[in-house]
Amino acid sequence: MNIFILSRNKNLYSTSRLVEAGNKMGHNIRVVDYMRCYMNITSRKPTIYYGGESLGKVDAVIPRIGASNTFYGTAVVKQFEMMNCYCVNTSDAIANSRDKLRSLQILAEAGINMPITGFASHTKDIEGVIESVDSIPLIMKLLQGTQGQGIVLAETRKAAESVMSAFRQLDADIMVQEFIKESGGTDIRAFVVGEQVVASMKRTAPEGEFRSNVHRGGTMENIALTSEEVEMAVNASKILGLSIAGVDLMRSDRGPLILEVNSSPGLQGIETCSNIDVAGKIITFIQQRIENMWVS
Repeated sequence: MNIFILSRNKNLYSTSRLVEAGNKMGHNIRVVDYMRCYMNITSRKPTIYYGGESLGKVDAVIPRIGASNTFYGTAVVKQFEMMNCYCVNTSDAIANSRDKLRSLQILAEAGINMPITGFASHTKDIEGVIESVDSIPLIMKLLQGTQGQGIVLAETRKAAESVMSAFRQLDADIMVQEFIKESGGTDIRAFVVGEQVVASMKRTAPEGEFRSNVHRGGTMENIALTSEEVEMAVNASKILGLSIAGVDLMRSDRGPLILEVNSSPGLQGIETCSNIDVAGKIITFIQQRIENMWVS
């Protein structure tokens, strides 16, 4: 098979591992910097150009779209879809998962359990937002934040009001969520491929920190998920239309809660922690999907 990986950097761990796994299985893998692509949008013959070269139809496209390049990246993915290329994650699915508010609305509508969440576009509505969550401490997030950035723990109502006042200067949309104290500063990343959780890990925040992101000093360890957690992770991915996803969830007194669904989950932490060839499982999934498409 001929497979394109849409990535800004071929030397990134996740990208290089996918290339390695694909080559090992005998496929032709090419890394394409999607920000250097330009497009001819036409109903008769949609085309993508890369460095002056016209990119023809390929068997599969693996989007690795960075959060800061979502708009243009998803446009490139959409163009490949118009060329009838199989995209592992579609442009709509990526866009929905990147919009934190919209993704939670979609999941909530489908009945997925999540932390109680409030949202406001203007900090004038602080009282109403806090009352809608009805829980102290509060997690306060800028919708534009990623990897633990733009997230604050407000331990008192007065602190929450102060944070909202500070956010007012940024002219940013704000999400407020209940703090799940019983989680003990831990969350779980479930890596979903197709309709299976192929690997999982628990991330624990360092002393004095509530964010468990590994790049912020958090630790990780392999963990076995319950059947309920597996089902929830797979369902959340399916609801958002993602075939490949990193689903973040948290254990609470009322059961597992979905925190976020990532459309371009990193491979380094999960492969190192679980000792599972996740890249290989992704390529195998794509191979099986393409073979089924050929048969049908």
